[in-house]
Amino acid sequence: MSRGSAGDAAWARPVFHGELMPARVLDGAAVAAAIREELKPGIAAFTARRGRAPALGVVLAGEHPSSEIYVSAKLKAAAEIGCRADLIRLPSTASADEALDAVRSLNESDAHDGILVQSPLPDGMGPDAEKAVFDTIDPAKDVDGFTPINVGRLTQNRATLAPCTPSGIIELLRRSDIEVAGARAVVIGRSDIVGKPMALLLLHQHATVTICHSRTRNLPDVVREGDLVVAAIGRAAFIEAGWVKPGATVVDVGTNRVTDPALVHALFAEGSTRRAVFERRGSLVIGDVHPGAAAVAGALTPVPGGVGPLTIAMLLKNTLLAAEQRLACAASR
Repeated sequence: MSRGSAGDAAWARPVFHGELMPARVLDGAAVAAAIREELKPGIAAFTARRGRAPALGVVLAGEHPSSEIYVSAKLKAAAEIGCRADLIRLPSTASADEALDAVRSLNESDAHDGILVQSPLPDGMGPDAEKAVFDTIDPAKDVDGFTPINVGRLTQNRATLAPCTPSGIIELLRRSDIEVAGARAVVIGRSDIVGKPMALLLLHQHATVTICHSRTRNLPDVVREGDLVVAAIGRAAFIEAGWVKPGATVVDVGTNRVTDPALVHALFAEGSTRRAVFERRGSLVIGDVHPGAAAVAGALTPVPGGVGPLTIAMLLKNTLLAAEQRLACAASR
């Protein structure tokens, strides 16, 4: 796995008495901040031409704690760069039909350019509610890139609105001078939200891609082949340091809330800042990759502060893209 050009001494991996030094940290928060700044001129131009800001409609059903935090962060980030974001709240007792009605109203709204339905939906809506909701979103407003039409476009490498987390990871790799073309990439997880679209985007960037899941045989051996590893399975510290190829780039998508002191003490040494955070808060967000991988990997995203901020930045980018496309379509009529 190369970092930048092969002759770039600035990215040469330091060695000390035969031991690999800690991995280079891929700062997703800094990249996300740069993306948000780059969006501001486009948002200002759209606002001046259209007479209103690009607008996102967010549907939040129930009171899932993590969803509340994620939606709050998205609304705040939108406001900070000049986008409008409207929240439609539904109670945990709401039916799937009520969620579909909320989506249809946003589909028909000329004042909204993008639609986001926060997942997960309440269990009471039924097992097929999310599929029905995503099928109903207007593909032109699908800023999450989850509708069947946009998934099909992604498969053919012609999607404009691609899923936010995977596209954010591609931006992070590009801006961090991580070479993807020709790399052996291992994606651990096959969800429709991260795993599958991540594999497609890496394939479109000319990586050789392997997708792993719960039934993959000899998983450690497969992971060890990866020049680039993307972990997105939702299991705290599951990917052990010994599974990582020395010098590999590791992208940790996991955000697992841990409350077990024994696990935290096993993962982090006494006196570490992460232990201190746990002692203060009683919980800790841990990725899918064991912290010990930092001594083996060449580059690694932190948790938190790695992939999460990029997801929001790409959501805002998709909102502006959707707004511009709608404006262009209206002008061509």
